[in-house]
Amino acid sequence: MIKIKIDGDIGAMMAAEITAGEKAVTKAVADAGSGLKQNWRGQITGTGLGARLARTIRSATYPRGEPSLNAAALIWSRAPVIVGAHDTGPIIRSKDGFWLAIPTEAAGKGTRGKALTPGDWERRRGLRLRFVYRRTGPSLLVADGRLNNRGLGVASRSKTGRGRATVPIFLLVRQVKLRKRLDLDRAAKVAQDRIPVAIVANWLEPRLKG
Repeated sequence: MIKIKIDGDIGAMMAAEITAGEKAVTKAVADAGSGLKQNWRGQITGTGLGARLARTIRSATYPRGEPSLNAAALIWSRAPVIVGAHDTGPIIRSKDGFWLAIPTEAAGKGTRGKALTPGDWERRRGLRLRFVYRRTGPSLLVADGRLNNRGLGVASRSKTGRGRATVPIFLLVRQVKLRKRLDLDRAAKVAQDRIPVAIVANWLEPRLKG
């Protein structure tokens, strides 16, 4: 006959084990969330989308401020439309069903990083844009002016017509297929698959140190 004797308070031992488990799960989930946030940020900056967009990626662990066997991590972007577009590579069409106006280098940049529209350009340059239909390739919005020394389309000051040119300012297309530049789901799955191993490691670490 085998006799088993348990030294100590079994209730206290179980409570201590649960506490250890809560800490192990919470640390594994928090580390996975933090690692995934850094991965997403790295993908964004690595594809040339910029540090500003990368900083929109945030993470949080729940419940806040206490360990739990049901801990969960949330990773999100404060610019979900932009990040999501580069993650899925959607087809972009005009809202009114007509043309998408894509600025050329001669158009210049919009103010404060905003997209430059034909109306904005006309108000800024004081020139009217003219529609040029092309059977092959994108149609155009052009300005009858000149290129300045920075390669921007501006009004011509010549009274003789010297240096005047028809400058393409916008390309007009029906739709644009945005290239998929990110793979956020794959990184999330990798992070999730690593959590069980991390929980076990975190649970055993105090014992191994002891």
